[in-house]
Amino acid sequence: MKHSSFITLLCAALMSFAALAQNGVDTRTHIFDSNVRSLKVCLANNMYMPPILMLGGNNPLVVSFDYLDYEVHYLRYSVTHCNANWQPSSLLESEYVSGFNYADIDDYELCKATFVHYYNYQFTLPNENMEFLVSGNYLLTVYEEDDPDEILFQTRFSVCEGNVHVYPQVTSRTDIEYNNRYQQVSFDVKYKPGQVRDPFSEFICVVSQNSREDNAVTVTRPMTVTVDHVSYESNRSLIFPAGNEFRRFETVFAHNMNMGVQSIDYYEPIYHATLFLDKSRSNTQYLYDKTQFGRFTIRNGESRGESAVEADYIMTHFNLDLGGKLTGGNVMLYGEFTEGYPASQMMKYDASSGYYSADILLKQGAYNYMYLWVPDGSTVGQTGRIEGDHYETVNEYLVKVYQHPMGERYDRLVGYGVTYSGR
Repeated sequence: MKHSSFITLLCAALMSFAALAQNGVDTRTHIFDSNVRSLKVCLANNMYMPPILMLGGNNPLVVSFDYLDYEVHYLRYSVTHCNANWQPSSLLESEYVSGFNYADIDDYELCKATFVHYYNYQFTLPNENMEFLVSGNYLLTVYEEDDPDEILFQTRFSVCEGNVHVYPQVTSRTDIEYNNRYQQVSFDVKYKPGQVRDPFSEFICVVSQNSREDNAVTVTRPMTVTVDHVSYESNRSLIFPAGNEFRRFETVFAHNMNMGVQSIDYYEPIYHATLFLDKSRSNTQYLYDKTQFGRFTIRNGESRGESAVEADYIMTHFNLDLGGKLTGGNVMLYGEFTEGYPASQMMKYDASSGYYSADILLKQGAYNYMYLWVPDGSTVGQTGRIEGDHYETVNEYLVKVYQHPMGERYDRLVGYGVTYSGR
């Protein structure tokens, strides 16, 4: 009965965010409790790849996060199966997970010698309590064990069958201009003859840049079709602004110099790190910098054990000089560390300094970030106005291929591919 009650409450909670979504239920990554920090969902053997499990594979997904409190919280998680557009599918729970669709988070540990008190939680998927029966997109929900209507956060991951091969490519020689501001993605999907009845209607392909959800593109019709593969070429919807390399900073040391940090000081009760003043790069020359495509890594350079529980939290101060306040939109701070925190994404303009600023409590580590301009009435961030668009930029592109044969009740994730521009 408790589990049944949770599912009812989960659906109600998700529906309450429908007004924010373009279509139906809002399943975007969202942190509902501000005490939840440093949420990361990644593969066990490669934390810098998209969170996509192989069905029946041996590389599990690791979910980790902190809860800022002096007392331990007993938490539980459940999953919801979704279609390619991240809307809940029509499958019953028993059709997409084995056993019960909930499990307790038993792996947690208290922080050690930090000014900010927290418990670090970790668990892997799949596990002995939860096995996935079908491929597709999944929404993970974490909540208090004794209060299932209090959802702490929701986040996304995918499970892939891997029975088609996806070969993506990216070029700066686009259908609209040559080696300037854009990059164009094309890809082939190869499969066994007879495996796909109607490639024109069965495939749903989603292309994303640097794990961003706001500018992801969905394509459904290939350019060419043969007996064993389809090609998606010369598709103008797959032309992306090239952007610029991510900015970087580190707070791995509390008592020494850090990359990108102007000063780090202790003001009771916590450390404060002020980053060097950022400026617009829209009219500057391109400069290559090796980044992690927006991701972050937790690390305490002075730790003798495990950074997960020995890294402290530092109030990190971002400042951006754009020569005054811009009108007609908002300046957003983007990186893996801002996902799920809507309030921290928006930069506030400080009239006294003339800068845009944001103050975010972040765990010690190495971070990637950039600034996006979001015009009024739009939900898509633009890189050109602040970061600039350079065709040389190294971006990570993910192509996910879903298949929905006639008669099926959900979108199967049958393959995916990752490629990088400029390589």
